[in-house]
Amino acid sequence: MKAMLIDSTRCIGCRGCQVACKQWNGLEGEETSFLPAQKETAAEFANRGYQNPRDLSAKTWTLMTYNEVELGGRFQWVFGKLQCMHCGTDAHDRNKWPACVVSCPVQALEKTEEGPVIWHTERCIGCRYCMLACPFHIPKFEWDKAWPKIRKCTMCFDRLTQEKEGFTEPACSKACPTDAIVTGEREELLTEAHRRLVDNPGKYYQHIYGEKEVGGTCVLHLSSVPFEQLHYPTDLPTESLAVNTSWAMKGLPYVIVALSLGMIGVYSARRRKIESELKESEGSGHE
Repeated sequence: MKAMLIDSTRCIGCRGCQVACKQWNGLEGEETSFLPAQKETAAEFANRGYQNPRDLSAKTWTLMTYNEVELGGRFQWVFGKLQCMHCGTDAHDRNKWPACVVSCPVQALEKTEEGPVIWHTERCIGCRYCMLACPFHIPKFEWDKAWPKIRKCTMCFDRLTQEKEGFTEPACSKACPTDAIVTGEREELLTEAHRRLVDNPGKYYQHIYGEKEVGGTCVLHLSSVPFEQLHYPTDLPTESLAVNTSWAMKGLPYVIVALSLGMIGVYSARRRKIESELKESEGSGHE
């Protein structure tokens, strides 16, 4: 299963990955502001990071974050990379699927055998259940469209399926000048990540983010600082969220049917009342 290893200690913050992502996926530029919002203190601004744009969106599928943290007695920049984590390590086991895939009522999202979690735009109904289910807050909504859909990183699935044409890795990985982003088989990347932790214990925070979070993801991160300092969600379980999400979604059809029947009942009762009042009014008018 294909995966990505992102090593923030090698990142220079060039944002070449952001540019490559937009170019390959044909994403529009966004009008952004690097200045603090009105009434926002300098501390609040710094705590949210210095990146631009401020967050992922339907037009920005990967984002380098700039985090000023204390290292070795002085403040230094440590970079993070926001993108879909491509949860799940077994495309054939529903209990190990990503929460977004299980929560989608129309199967617009799919966990592929190759590793990436992709979406089928022609199926999406814009319900945003995947946004609520994702523990990493990744899927974004096209708020500015008349018929909005969900958008997110696909790990350049179209590139990974064109190996004969020479596309063997996502655009962001291909563009990285320092090999801070590398692509390969998940087990091989995990072996490499563990090797780096052992060989350089003082360089790395001793944790591979994505190895066990929510059952394991296909995007793995290494960092020199605890991941909460990069504003990554860290209060996550090690088991997949699919079991709980699947249980909730199983009841959705019954809820929809019950609500529909309830609305029909209310409508019918209201209509009978109106018709009854009209008949009474007509009867009193004849008298």
